[in-house]
Amino acid sequence: MISPEQQRNDVFIQLSRAVFLLTESMDARLVAGTGTNISYAIRGARDRSGVAAVTGGLVVQDNTVKAAGVCGFGTDEQIAKILLTAMKFDPEIRCVATIRYTDAVRRILEDMFLECRTVDRRGQPPGVSTMDWGVASCCREGVPEAIVDPGTSKNNSVVYLFGEKPADVAGNIIMLSNRIIHIEL
Repeated sequence: MISPEQQRNDVFIQLSRAVFLLTESMDARLVAGTGTNISYAIRGARDRSGVAAVTGGLVVQDNTVKAAGVCGFGTDEQIAKILLTAMKFDPEIRCVATIRYTDAVRRILEDMFLECRTVDRRGQPPGVSTMDWGVASCCREGVPEAIVDPGTSKNNSVVYLFGEKPADVAGNIIMLSNRIIHIEL
Protein backbone atom coordinates (compact mmCIF):
# COMPACT_ATOMS: atom_id res chain seq x y z
CA MET A 1 0.00 0.00 0.00
CA ILE A 2 1.33 3.41 -0.99
CA SER A 3 1.46 5.93 1.84
CA PRO A 4 -0.16 9.35 1.34
CA GLU A 5 3.30 10.93 1.40
CA GLN A 6 4.55 8.56 -1.33
CA GLN A 7 1.47 9.25 -3.44
CA ARG A 8 1.96 13.03 -3.17
CA ASN A 9 5.63 12.60 -4.07
CA ASP A 10 4.71 10.48 -7.12
CA VAL A 11 2.17 13.10 -8.25
CA PHE A 12 4.78 15.82 -7.86
CA ILE A 13 7.42 13.88 -9.82
CA GLN A 14 5.08 12.94 -12.69
CA LEU A 15 3.75 16.49 -12.96
CA SER A 16 7.27 17.97 -12.89
CA ARG A 17 8.35 15.64 -15.72
CA ALA A 18 5.35 16.68 -17.83
CA VAL A 19 6.09 20.36 -17.20
CA PHE A 20 9.67 19.80 -18.34
CA LEU A 21 8.41 18.13 -21.55
CA LEU A 22 6.01 21.00 -22.19
CA THR A 23 8.67 23.67 -21.67
CA GLU A 24 10.89 21.82 -24.12
CA SER A 25 8.32 21.08 -26.84
CA MET A 26 5.05 23.03 -26.49
CA ASP A 27 4.26 25.61 -29.15
CA ALA A 28 4.06 28.98 -27.38
CA ARG A 29 0.96 29.89 -29.43
CA LEU A 30 -0.99 27.33 -27.39
CA VAL A 31 -0.59 29.32 -24.18
CA ALA A 32 -4.05 30.73 -23.41
CA GLY A 33 -4.64 34.44 -22.88
CA THR A 34 -6.18 33.67 -19.49
CA GLY A 35 -3.25 31.45 -18.60
CA THR A 36 -2.16 27.89 -19.22
CA ASN A 37 -1.50 25.28 -16.59
CA ILE A 38 -1.39 21.55 -16.02
CA SER A 39 -2.48 19.79 -12.86
CA TYR A 40 -2.43 16.29 -11.42
CA ALA A 41 -4.39 15.02 -8.43
CA ILE A 42 -3.78 12.35 -5.86
CA ARG A 43 -6.27 9.47 -5.92
CA GLY A 44 -9.52 10.47 -4.26
CA ALA A 45 -8.67 14.18 -4.03
CA ARG A 46 -11.58 16.14 -2.56
CA ASP A 47 -10.24 19.68 -2.57
CA ARG A 48 -7.42 21.71 -4.05
CA SER A 49 -4.95 20.57 -1.38
CA GLY A 50 -4.89 17.22 -3.22
CA VAL A 51 -4.25 18.80 -6.62
CA ALA A 52 -0.76 19.82 -7.74
CA ALA A 53 -0.18 22.44 -10.44
CA VAL A 54 2.46 24.90 -11.57
CA THR A 55 2.53 27.98 -9.36
CA GLY A 56 1.70 30.84 -11.74
CA GLY A 57 1.13 28.42 -14.62
CA LEU A 58 2.97 28.22 -17.91
CA VAL A 59 3.89 31.50 -19.58
CA VAL A 60 5.55 32.68 -22.77
CA GLN A 61 8.96 34.25 -22.39
CA ASP A 62 11.14 35.04 -25.42
CA ASN A 63 8.72 33.03 -27.60
CA THR A 64 9.19 29.88 -25.54
CA VAL A 65 7.05 28.24 -22.87
CA LYS A 66 8.37 28.53 -19.34
CA ALA A 67 7.03 27.51 -15.94
CA ALA A 68 6.27 30.67 -13.97
CA GLY A 69 7.00 28.82 -10.72
CA VAL A 70 7.43 25.39 -9.22
CA CYS A 71 4.93 22.56 -8.96
CA GLY A 72 3.03 22.46 -5.72
CA PHE A 73 -0.20 21.35 -4.12
CA GLY A 74 -3.09 23.80 -3.76
CA THR A 75 -1.48 26.41 -5.99
CA ASP A 76 -4.18 26.96 -8.65
CA GLU A 77 -7.77 27.03 -7.46
CA GLN A 78 -9.33 27.32 -10.93
CA ILE A 79 -7.61 24.34 -12.50
CA ALA A 80 -8.20 22.32 -9.33
CA LYS A 81 -11.95 22.99 -9.59
CA ILE A 82 -11.98 21.84 -13.21
CA LEU A 83 -10.12 18.62 -12.38
CA LEU A 84 -12.13 17.87 -9.23
CA THR A 85 -15.37 18.28 -11.19
CA ALA A 86 -14.19 15.83 -13.87
CA MET A 87 -13.02 13.38 -11.20
CA LYS A 88 -16.58 13.19 -9.84
CA PHE A 89 -17.55 11.62 -13.17
CA ASP A 90 -14.43 9.46 -13.59
CA PRO A 91 -11.98 9.14 -10.69
CA GLU A 92 -9.32 7.69 -13.03
CA ILE A 93 -9.07 11.04 -14.84
CA ARG A 94 -6.60 12.82 -12.59
CA CYS A 95 -4.88 15.27 -14.93
CA VAL A 96 -6.00 18.34 -16.87
CA ALA A 97 -4.24 21.09 -18.80
CA THR A 98 -5.60 24.32 -20.22
CA ILE A 99 -4.52 25.58 -23.63
CA ARG A 100 -5.60 28.29 -26.04
CA TYR A 101 -8.68 27.63 -28.14
CA THR A 102 -9.08 28.44 -31.81
CA ASP A 103 -11.17 26.73 -34.47
CA ALA A 104 -7.93 25.40 -35.98
CA VAL A 105 -6.92 23.86 -32.64
CA ARG A 106 -10.27 22.11 -32.36
CA ARG A 107 -10.05 20.73 -35.91
CA ILE A 108 -6.59 19.34 -35.23
CA LEU A 109 -7.68 17.80 -31.91
CA GLU A 110 -10.52 16.08 -33.75
CA ASP A 111 -8.09 14.97 -36.49
CA MET A 112 -6.04 13.42 -33.67
CA PHE A 113 -9.19 11.39 -32.84
CA LEU A 114 -9.61 13.05 -29.46
CA GLU A 115 -13.18 13.24 -28.23
CA CYS A 116 -14.10 16.94 -28.02
CA ARG A 117 -17.17 18.41 -26.36
CA THR A 118 -18.16 22.06 -26.18
CA VAL A 119 -19.51 24.04 -23.24
CA ASP A 120 -22.93 25.40 -24.26
CA ARG A 121 -23.63 28.39 -22.02
CA ARG A 122 -27.26 28.64 -23.16
CA GLY A 123 -28.31 25.99 -20.63
CA GLN A 124 -26.41 27.43 -17.69
CA PRO A 125 -28.56 28.05 -14.63
CA PRO A 126 -28.22 31.52 -13.06
CA GLY A 127 -25.89 31.84 -10.09
CA VAL A 128 -23.85 28.72 -10.92
CA SER A 129 -20.11 28.88 -11.67
CA THR A 130 -19.63 28.66 -15.43
CA MET A 131 -16.48 26.61 -15.04
CA ASP A 132 -17.97 23.97 -12.72
CA TRP A 133 -21.26 23.76 -14.58
CA GLY A 134 -19.62 23.76 -18.02
CA VAL A 135 -17.24 20.93 -17.21
CA ALA A 136 -19.98 18.92 -15.49
CA SER A 137 -22.36 19.40 -18.41
CA CYS A 138 -19.75 17.96 -20.78
CA CYS A 139 -18.90 14.98 -18.54
CA ARG A 140 -22.35 13.48 -17.97
CA GLU A 141 -21.65 10.68 -20.46
CA GLY A 142 -18.02 10.27 -19.42
CA VAL A 143 -15.05 12.61 -19.37
CA PRO A 144 -13.93 13.50 -22.90
CA GLU A 145 -10.28 14.02 -23.77
CA ALA A 146 -11.00 17.67 -24.59
CA ILE A 147 -13.61 20.20 -23.51
CA VAL A 148 -13.80 23.39 -25.52
CA ASP A 149 -14.93 26.47 -23.60
CA PRO A 150 -15.46 29.22 -26.19
CA GLY A 151 -15.78 31.74 -23.35
CA THR A 152 -17.25 35.17 -23.71
CA SER A 153 -14.32 36.69 -25.61
CA LYS A 154 -11.36 35.54 -27.67
CA ASN A 155 -9.08 35.84 -24.62
CA ASN A 156 -11.36 33.63 -22.50
CA SER A 157 -11.49 30.79 -25.03
CA VAL A 158 -9.73 27.68 -23.73
CA VAL A 159 -9.52 23.94 -24.21
CA TYR A 160 -9.31 21.63 -21.21
CA LEU A 161 -7.33 18.48 -22.06
CA PHE A 162 -7.94 15.54 -19.72
CA GLY A 163 -6.08 12.32 -19.08
CA GLU A 164 -5.19 9.77 -16.46
CA LYS A 165 -1.57 10.93 -16.15
CA PRO A 166 0.41 14.09 -16.94
CA ALA A 167 2.50 12.23 -19.56
CA ASP A 168 -0.71 11.46 -21.50
CA VAL A 169 -1.88 15.07 -21.47
CA ALA A 170 1.57 16.50 -22.21
CA GLY A 171 1.91 14.01 -25.07
CA ASN A 172 -1.33 15.27 -26.64
CA ILE A 173 -0.19 18.89 -26.31
CA ILE A 174 3.16 18.06 -27.92
CA MET A 175 1.45 16.18 -30.79
CA LEU A 176 -0.83 19.18 -31.27
CA SER A 177 2.20 21.49 -31.20
CA ASN A 178 3.89 19.43 -33.91
CA ARG A 179 0.80 19.65 -36.10
CA ILE A 180 0.41 23.44 -35.90
CA ILE A 181 3.96 24.40 -36.88
CA HIS A 182 2.91 25.77 -40.27
CA ILE A 183 -0.67 26.75 -39.40
CA GLU A 184 -1.83 30.21 -38.48
CA LEU A 185 -3.85 30.12 -35.29
